[in-house]
Amino acid sequence: MTVRDRYAERTVCFYDTFVFLNFYTLLANHCQISLVSLIVEFEEFLWKQQSSYQNLFIMKNLFSSVIALMLLGVPGVISAQAQRSKEFKDKYQLKEAVVLSRHNIRSPLSDSKSDLGRMTPHKWTEWSAGKSELTSRGGVLETMMGQYFRKWLVDAGMFPENYVPTADDINVIANSMQRCIATAQYFSSGFMPVGGIKVNHRYTPSKMDPLFNPQLTKVSPEFVKEAMAQINAMGGKKGIVGINEAIAPDYALMTEVLDVKDSPMAKSGDPKLKALDNYNTEIVLEKWAEPSMKSGSALKELNSASDAFILQYYEEPDSMKAAFGHNLTREDWAKLAHVKDTYQDVLFTAPIVAANVANPLIKYMYDELRSPDRKFTFLVGHDSNLSSVATALGIEEYELPEAIEKKTPIGSKIVIEKFVGPDGEEYADINIVYQSVDQLRDMELLDLNNPPQIYPLSFKGLSKNADGLYKMSDVESRFEQALKAYEAIP
Repeated sequence: MTVRDRYAERTVCFYDTFVFLNFYTLLANHCQISLVSLIVEFEEFLWKQQSSYQNLFIMKNLFSSVIALMLLGVPGVISAQAQRSKEFKDKYQLKEAVVLSRHNIRSPLSDSKSDLGRMTPHKWTEWSAGKSELTSRGGVLETMMGQYFRKWLVDAGMFPENYVPTADDINVIANSMQRCIATAQYFSSGFMPVGGIKVNHRYTPSKMDPLFNPQLTKVSPEFVKEAMAQINAMGGKKGIVGINEAIAPDYALMTEVLDVKDSPMAKSGDPKLKALDNYNTEIVLEKWAEPSMKSGSALKELNSASDAFILQYYEEPDSMKAAFGHNLTREDWAKLAHVKDTYQDVLFTAPIVAANVANPLIKYMYDELRSPDRKFTFLVGHDSNLSSVATALGIEEYELPEAIEKKTPIGSKIVIEKFVGPDGEEYADINIVYQSVDQLRDMELLDLNNPPQIYPLSFKGLSKNADGLYKMSDVESRFEQALKAYEAIP
């Protein structure tokens, strides 16, 4: 046999094996086939191939790696909610869902007359909404998400189609910012189009509601010292400088796509451009204010550009135009978004900071989960809310697939489901639901056959049962721990 023949045979073997693994791994994940059954099926597959394949050892090693990954519990998108089996639905009754949502696509927080506009020679997208407000596209996308949630909950048996809820059934509350109120309105119109759902908000737009305002309510020298130690630990031995150095390639790509060298700032010799070389970001932690950064560092100044690029990529159908004429890959877009992700992590995911700023929402969500007549709660806030709540509750680190924002994409939702099991006990699951980049850009209709991305989250230190659910009492204890962590802040 020639080298070419052996290569061709091995290629066929690899292809057939990958087809097998993909098929049966999907079955194991989504149809509740046990790993034992999967192993038996694979051994039979290998035996049938022995007469023609000489690569069984390689294939078994490959299969072992896949099994190891499955045993480690590597999560898969759409492994819950939309893909639960009939057996699961017969066994567990969905009683309640509490959803914490980020608003959908908005226009940037800074306009073209700001430093953001002067940092590039190019013109940013003409937005369909005023500064920081929900765009028309954002409204349509959120309506689609509401329609999906309706189909999901009807399928789960929580509501009949065209249900008209009572005030006890459903609670929709939004931060009093236009983009949050509008997101809640659009979601509600898709969720229950004949239900007449009232969107509750504390103030006339646009003001920050203390429930959603990620402000520090307890600040002392001891708190600041511990918070800064936790933030610096994110950058290793170099602290905050190390954080910046880790994303220096992202900064370089950002300035290249912006064409900063040809910008009005560069041509006028604006000293503000020196900030792009400053990696010593200064953090500000003050009572009754959000954690923030002083102006004059790369992370602070390029965060606004990262935010604007992300939104422009979602809003502008022409990806070349969105990138100011640069031909960017999806990975490049993720690098641009990584700057904003890092900014959020630095300000809101140090554990002591998260426990501080998330406390009002932790209290509210915990109360909703214990409300006897409540079936569905929908809260609309910001990425900082999702980041801090997830950290305060001890959610394992994760990176979302099919997204350029890897933690809290635009319009994403943390969904906590409460079930009653056959033993009469209460159980819970937690996922993050979001539209993929393609679903956002192509404005894909969502339904049970084309659901949004549903990614399972995990609580640190808590174990799931054989059906992938937590004991509700364990989840409640986690909420109580988060509340105690706030009380323990000096």
